[in-house]
Formats: sequence, C-alpha cells, structure tokens
Amino acid sequence: MATARQKDACDLLDADHKAVKKMFAEYEELTEARGNTRDKKRLLAERICRELTVHAQIEEEIFYPAIRKAINDELMMNEAEVEHASAKELIAQIQGMEPGDALFDAKVMVLGEYIDHHVKEERNEMFPKARASKVDLLKMRDALQARKDELMAEAEELAA
Repeated sequence: MATARQKDACDLLDADHKAVKKMFAEYEELTEARGNTRDKKRLLAERICRELTVHAQIEEEIFYPAIRKAINDELMMNEAEVEHASAKELIAQIQGMEPGDALFDAKVMVLGEYIDHHVKEERNEMFPKARASKVDLLKMRDALQARKDELMAEAEELAA
C-alpha cells in the first residue's frame, strides 16, 4: 500500500492560491449583490491584498531563489517575477482607493484574473519542475510557513 505523499512547499503555496481564489469569488458575488456592500468589499479587498502580499513575499524570499537555482528555466522564473510586480502594482492601486471609486471593482476583478493566470503557470509548470528538482520541499514548507506566520502577524498588527 502506497503511503500518501507529505504536504510540501508547493502544497502550502497552492493552499494559499485556493484560499485567495475563494475570496475573489466572494468578491465577485458582492459586486452582483443588491444593497450596500461597500464595507464588506473594502474588508474583503484588504484581506485579499494582505494575503497576496504575504504570499508573494514568501515566494520571492524563499521559494523562487531556491527553485531558480535548482532548475534551468530562466524565462519561467523571470515571468513569475514580472507577474508578481504587476500584481503588486495593482494591489498598491487598490489599497489607495475606496470601494465606491470608479474602477475599484474592475481592479479587484483584474487582479483575480492575473492571479488565476499566475497560479496556472505555477501549478502546471513551476511546481512539477520544483518537485523533480533536488530541493528539499518538505524543509522549505516549514520555512515558508514560519515566514508566512511572521508576516501575517505583522500585517494584521498594522491593519488593527
């Protein structure tokens, strides 16, 4: 009987992807809802931005450098970094706006589309290459989780 594979760094990052995708779906429902959803939208957009900012940071600090070194795919890694830069730019714009502002909903929705595209590339290209490499993804999972916990605590402190 085969034993289940332990959750690795890719699984941890993918769990973040799934959680954020769910938040974007909730946001989309709010844009279609009747009544005043402004506060709910603001809180959800703030949460999405916080989650994505922390996620991007742990990928850039820990995951990407190790994977870039371990696999030979400069273009894929460069694309991922450019996608992060675009997402961060959009996050900064969203954070500087209010839900009633023109383009607020559109920017959140486009951010969701960017993230969807980015996730597909990581899931279909980067993660399989990472798993085929010699990188210890179990050890990395623990490092990613520890850094994520630290950054989320800081972000929530700032938001309070």
